[in-house]
Amino acid sequence: MSDTRIQLAMLDSMAVAATDAFLCRSLISTRNPSINFKNQVRKLKVKSKFSSKVQAQLQVGIEKQEHILSGLNLGFDVVSEGELREKGFMGMRKTKMVCTIGPACCSDQDLEKLALGGMNVARLNMCHNTRDWHCHVIRKIKRLNHEKGFCVSVMIDTEGSQIHVVDHGSPSSVKAEVDSIWLFTAEKLEGSHPFTVQANKGFSEGIEVGDEPVIDGGMASFEVIEKVGNDLRCKCTDPGLFLPRAKLSFWRNGKLVERNYGLPTLSTKDWADIEFGISEGVDFIAMSFVSNADSVRHLTNYLSTKSAKPIKVLAKIENMESLQKLEEIVESSDGIMVARGDLGVEIPLEQIPTVQEVIINVCRQLNKPVIVASQLLESMVEYPTPTRAEVADVSEAVRQYADALMLSGESAIGPYAQKAVSVLRMASSRMELWSREENRQSALSQRQLGVSLSDRIAEQICNSAVKMANNLSVDAIFVYTKHGHMASLLSRIRPYPPIFAFTNDDSTRMALNLQWGVIPLLVDLSDDMEANISKTIDLIKTKGMVKQGDSVLVVSDLTPAHVTSTAFQSILVKTIA
Repeated sequence: MSDTRIQLAMLDSMAVAATDAFLCRSLISTRNPSINFKNQVRKLKVKSKFSSKVQAQLQVGIEKQEHILSGLNLGFDVVSEGELREKGFMGMRKTKMVCTIGPACCSDQDLEKLALGGMNVARLNMCHNTRDWHCHVIRKIKRLNHEKGFCVSVMIDTEGSQIHVVDHGSPSSVKAEVDSIWLFTAEKLEGSHPFTVQANKGFSEGIEVGDEPVIDGGMASFEVIEKVGNDLRCKCTDPGLFLPRAKLSFWRNGKLVERNYGLPTLSTKDWADIEFGISEGVDFIAMSFVSNADSVRHLTNYLSTKSAKPIKVLAKIENMESLQKLEEIVESSDGIMVARGDLGVEIPLEQIPTVQEVIINVCRQLNKPVIVASQLLESMVEYPTPTRAEVADVSEAVRQYADALMLSGESAIGPYAQKAVSVLRMASSRMELWSREENRQSALSQRQLGVSLSDRIAEQICNSAVKMANNLSVDAIFVYTKHGHMASLLSRIRPYPPIFAFTNDDSTRMALNLQWGVIPLLVDLSDDMEANISKTIDLIKTKGMVKQGDSVLVVSDLTPAHVTSTAFQSILVKTIA
């Protein structure tokens, strides 16, 4: 069966589910010289079981038209535009990058270098620094976006109910050497105290001699050799790097000592940080130590009443409880972060790769973006070159089709943040190219997400659109969207060509920054969808980012000004004339 007949059959099956309220239409322009359909129009009329008429029209050939471009601005960010000019459509990176901002990369110059390197989302860990510091960083990022044409979203990450090291005797990282003796105390000390660790109040409750304090999930390990009041004297058994505000856990006889049982997911400090995030207009809030879906829904409902702009809630999967309730947590959230450092404390290390892939697949099935985080390039906290194993780990996350990769200490406190971003970018681009060349697109078990008829139609159109885009080898997919729903549905299937999402809603643009393969553009859209399509394509052509003969597939979930508009609930493939 030819490609053309395949697509007609697809449209026929889609039409059966449609009603009078929706028009399913496909306009296909082909460059295949073996199909002699030039200037022909073929109309198909299909009657559904609802006795409604659905018209699908196949038009081959492009009529050159002149359009007025005034009143429509094209909001391309400088990084995507440069990448498109340099590498073309198929060379554009699809895996997104999240960078944690810390003292090593918080200057205007460093933030701009990270943005130029491809940072899509800037993460602020509320465990560290003051709110004033975070406020200054957020405003620097927004100024970069506004004045220099970047599109970098802002995420804050809550601290959660966990034990932290307040101070370890140094303003930066220190090395814990084997057999060195350290004092762990809750007492607030002034000045520098080497080999003294200040932790949260109550950190030693229930801890016994012989227990093992573990730093950041295994960066360094100790043994409690003496308990003096509420203080612990500990001997380093596994030497390693001790970072500021490191997380502290305790082990006994090979099992984790439960310390946070019964504590709320969001502490009093977390709620104050959330209020700060609302006031500063952040785009994402990542919840630490989520154990059930109720806490996610509670925060989502709170934000919907308190925030003037939509803020997406990401749930961090980092304990056994979250794994046991994974699907309900994914369904209730706007996205997921796989926090492998803390997760690796609670499950055997050898299970991490399998669990990571399971989480990614569940997120794809439920159409939620997923970030793979923690220790991707851990050695680059100290060294300018990553280990080969780390590059292989990054490549595996890309092969599994994670939406985004995240740097933590590598960018926040390491001296080689720009190099780390460059490594992520190069490794991602190479693996994406290899997967496409080897036709290794992973099969996604099709789980129907839509409940209403219109949602089911949109879902089927996106599934069919990706198949058409891959089979016809179009150069790009254009989607016109208000809230980003169709853009995310397209991203879910991981098409070969990049997805350009045109929206007139800035919050939607910033949220789509986390979706695999989506380049969000802020555009002044009108009520006339067909005019929007024509004007947008002409604008991109005028800017020299497409050339004659390039083909694009177009879909839209915008409600048209006129019910007779053929651009609504449709698939359109155009060749640039």
